[in-house]
Amino acid sequence: MRYISLVLTSTTTARRTAALVNVLSQETTTPDAVAAVLREHGETGPIDLTPADLTAMRTAAGALREVFAAPDTDTAAEALNRLLRKSTGRLRLTAHHGTTPWHPHLDSNDDAPWGEWLLAASCLALAVLIWDGQRPPGGICASTACENVYLTQGSGPPRRFCSRRCATRERVAAHRRRQ
Repeated sequence: MRYISLVLTSTTTARRTAALVNVLSQETTTPDAVAAVLREHGETGPIDLTPADLTAMRTAAGALREVFAAPDTDTAAEALNRLLRKSTGRLRLTAHHGTTPWHPHLDSNDDAPWGEWLLAASCLALAVLIWDGQRPPGGICASTACENVYLTQGSGPPRRFCSRRCATRERVAAHRRRQ
């Protein structure tokens, strides 16, 4: 049961990761837009992001995009191992001064800068997803008009698009080209 809990928690964190990678890839993203994504994905504390925080988070998001872009499990694991080796701290447990249940972290401390936190928390979540699914944790949308990342969830055929909207847009465009 605890293993299932770890996978579910990691999936939630990975969803937040994908959403942050997507919002941070937009050049016009503001600290308020990033804070809104963080709140949407459960962050409850004060979120005071500076332009320097945004820059560090953009760098982290760019590095995480490599994991999503991996064409296979081995490449995803290699990209993630590089990030774990170069960019994260030692595994530690924290309860955030008694405000949460005990859980693992790879950042340096509970008050780590936003960029470090994003990279460390995301690496941990994506590692669990690769381990659990034995496949890449996601991909990059195949739509020519989109560069969003997405998570691969559940069984079934491999996913190619970040949303139904992108898949429909591409099917309609292909249909029009054939006519």
